[in-house]
This record gives sequence, structure tokens and C-alpha cells, in this order.
Amino acid sequence: MRRTSASLVAGALVAALAWASSPSSPAVALEPSAGVADLTQDINQILSDSRLTIARAGVVVKSAATGEELYATDAGKLLTPASNTKLFTSAAAAETLGLDYRFPTTVLSSGRKAGSVLAGDLVLRGTGDPTMLADDYDALAAKVAAAGVKVVTGKLVADDTWFDAQRLGNDWSWDDETAYYAAPISALTASPDRDYDAGSVIVSVALSPGADGDKVKVSTTPETGYLKIVNRATVGSATDVLIERQHSTRTVVITGTVKDPYQEWVAVDDPTAYVASLFRSSLSKHGVKVLGPTAAGAAPAEAKELARHESMTLGELLVPFMKLSNNIHAEILTKAMGRKVAGQGTWSAGLKVSTDFAKANGVQVINMRDGSGLSRRDGFSPGSIVQLLTAVRSKPWFDTWYESLPIAGNADRFVGGTLRSRMRNTPAANNVHAKTGSLTGVTSLSGYVKSAEGEPLIFSIMLNQYLSGSPKDIEDKIAIRLAQFTRATATADATQLRATEQGEAGDLECSWLKPVQC
Repeated sequence: MRRTSASLVAGALVAALAWASSPSSPAVALEPSAGVADLTQDINQILSDSRLTIARAGVVVKSAATGEELYATDAGKLLTPASNTKLFTSAAAAETLGLDYRFPTTVLSSGRKAGSVLAGDLVLRGTGDPTMLADDYDALAAKVAAAGVKVVTGKLVADDTWFDAQRLGNDWSWDDETAYYAAPISALTASPDRDYDAGSVIVSVALSPGADGDKVKVSTTPETGYLKIVNRATVGSATDVLIERQHSTRTVVITGTVKDPYQEWVAVDDPTAYVASLFRSSLSKHGVKVLGPTAAGAAPAEAKELARHESMTLGELLVPFMKLSNNIHAEILTKAMGRKVAGQGTWSAGLKVSTDFAKANGVQVINMRDGSGLSRRDGFSPGSIVQLLTAVRSKPWFDTWYESLPIAGNADRFVGGTLRSRMRNTPAANNVHAKTGSLTGVTSLSGYVKSAEGEPLIFSIMLNQYLSGSPKDIEDKIAIRLAQFTRATATADATQLRATEQGEAGDLECSWLKPVQC
């Protein structure tokens, strides 16, 4: 994971402590100041954009210092949040699991060991760790070999029973089934790199010179024989290639032309079977031969542990999760919460934990169908999001959670996240800490900003049902205006409040645009 400088960490800690220590007084009745009246007028003008004429817009702005509502329009309306759903999931996970929570992955033996022979099954058991890499499974295989096991007479058993067998979330679009950002959820999974996109493989194409001329070569990260590659791509004068897994299969078909190297992140069809294939290959590499087939099942109660790997802490995982808006992390954490609280690693159990947490903290309008926001039946009001953002400021884990939010205009991917190319060179840069959200026809931005006078503000902007032209710049203009807010004076004309260097393309999260990486 990328590390920040000591000065950046110190500055972030000061900012977080300022947020945590600011009073959360109940709203007080105040006469609107000139600055508040100007703010209202300017936000109204920003929202008069023609792209929102037939759309729905909900906006709430609140002072974290006084509890005063500075602006509200359609504060109580149920709107589609997209990835703003992750605000609720991540906060509930921090509260329920704790920042020190880790996912263990273990190897167990279910038989008797005699010399270098294990007479029984070898079991690989997972609990949902989304940060497991092929190298981590290889390290587990090395530990099995180091324990003196050379031959396993039984099966290789993949135990993913920590979670249920439902792989895809409620209401997810069928055409997302092969996309890495909607990968199947399993208690045994693997990521191809340190963005930790669990359940996916990177498929790359490049030209390979040969005696008969250049040819298109295909490779995968990690190297795996799990996928069946059908390479129909040809050498061309430009790269215009489609890499696509066929629905409900392991077959990846590559078509089009290739000139320059190109890669795509592709979801596997079955994370458990994929991981088992990686682990079996690593066992063989380390001289451990499993005579029986690979099977799925639960480890026997009497099975003994041979090797263990533990993930980074939840506090550390929040960074790639929230900065890069990782859907799979959200769903895994949802099932992990269900497993801890109700003994059931299911969406229904985990979503109850999240909604109970939200309601216990004063949230009224909420409808959670998944943990990430991929479902279009997820529904929140901007007022409810602001209520959650207000309530969590008193939590002992708030500082870590606050710093996990994307930070406007900061170019570092693991600091700026999905806001790294937005609001640069404005008063909002390195000021706004907020969660983005994007689906077709949906965009949202909710979080925290300090005014020009240093007053901490909490805001939620939700824009739904626009037809064309992503209105993310409208969100940015509002956030910039909040960073310029003073209670006594007006600021520049709202029509001049334009964000620079818009980094997110169309209606997708920046992190969903791999390998472009805007």
C-alpha cells in the first residue's frame, strides 16, 4: 500500500481531530446572515442548470459547529445513492467489526499425518479476505510443505461456508455479471493486484514478434489456467480490442485489433473454484501432491490448522475500499457483519446490521438492498446521509474513517481517490473529504468541507434521472461554493464557480474505468 509523508499524515490527523472535536450542538434558530442568504441564492442558481430541468436534485448543507441547516432542497426525498451507500456500509463495519478486524485464511488437515503423508483431506478455509493475492496462497502452500506434508491422499477441499452461496447482489444488472466491479462474492477469493479487486483477473494483450511476423499474445495476472482464453484478435494499425468473459462460463473471448499493449479486469465466474486452482498449483510447485480431486465443502470440526494468513486490519482496508470505491469490499464487509452479529454470512443478515446501525444514529429514510450501491433499489434521502455524517463524528473510529474518504484535487490515488482529478486549484482542493457515487443517470457527492472561515460543514448532493451530460461539475460547483462560504459576505457569481480538470468520464466511478485510470 502506498505510504504518505509524515507531514501529510500529521496534517491529516490535525484535520481529523478538528472534525472530531467540533461541537455537535442541536440546530439553533438563527436569523439568516447575509452570507447564508447569498449561499442559498448561489446554490439555487447552480441547481438551475438545464440538465436538471427534468431530473431530481436533493441537497442538504449543515453546520457541524452549530447544527444549523444552511441549505436544503428535497431533503427528505428518497433518491438513488449509488456508491454513497458505502458511507453506511463502511461506518457500520467500523462500528460492528472494529478497526482491528482481520480476515483469517487457513489451511487445515482432516486426517492423520504419518511421516510426509497426510491420510485425509487438505482444507483451504476462507472468511472473505478481499486482499488475498496469488502470492499469499503460494505462501500458504509453502507453509504446508514446511510442515512436512508431501502427499495428501484425500481431496483438496475449498471451504467457503463462512458466507452463503449467493454470489451476486440483489437487483444487480445481468450485463454487469462479467464486470470486475460486480464480481461474485465468496468467502474464498483472490485479487490480481494491490487495488484488491477481489474475484477478478487482469487479461492483457500485446504484440509478440515471431519468424512469421507479429502475433497477438495474451497473458493473465496472476498466471492461471483457470480461464479458457479464445484469442481472435489480430494485429492492426490501432488498438481496438474487446476482452470479454462469456456469461456464466470461464471462457474469455478476445476480438478486434491490437497495436499497443492493453488490459482489462475480468470477473471470474466462481471465485472459490478459481482460488482452489491457484492453491493446488502452488502446492504442486512446492512439492505437495494432492491425490484426490478438488471439492467444495466445510472443514470437519476436528480438523487441525497447518497454516494461517491474516489480512490487513479493517482500518487499513478502508483506504482502498473508500478511496477507490471498491464494490466487492462493501459486499464482503456486509456479509462479514452478518456473520458476526447473527452467525449468518448473508446479505440479509448484514444489511440488517447496517440499517440497524443507521437507525440507531437517527437516520430515518433508508432502503438498503446491497452494501455497495450497485442496486438501483437502494434509496436514501440527502437529509439521512447528512444525519449519518453528523452522528459518526462522535465515534472513536471517526478519524480513521474520515481520512479514508476521497480528498478533492489530491493527485495521489490513495489520498484523492475518486476525487483526485476534481476541484483542483480551487478552495475545495485538499479540503473536501467526500464519497462519490455514479450510475447511469445517477451521481452523488456527500461529505465534509471547511468554509473560508474554517467552519466545518456537512453536505449531501444527490442528482437523479438526468438524461445526458454528467452533472458532476454541478456537485463540484456546490462544494467549491461551500469552501468559499462566509457568514458575513457574498462570494463570486455562482456561474463562475466551475470545477477544473473534470476527471470522471460519463456516468462511471473513476475507479471503474480501468485500465484508463482517470
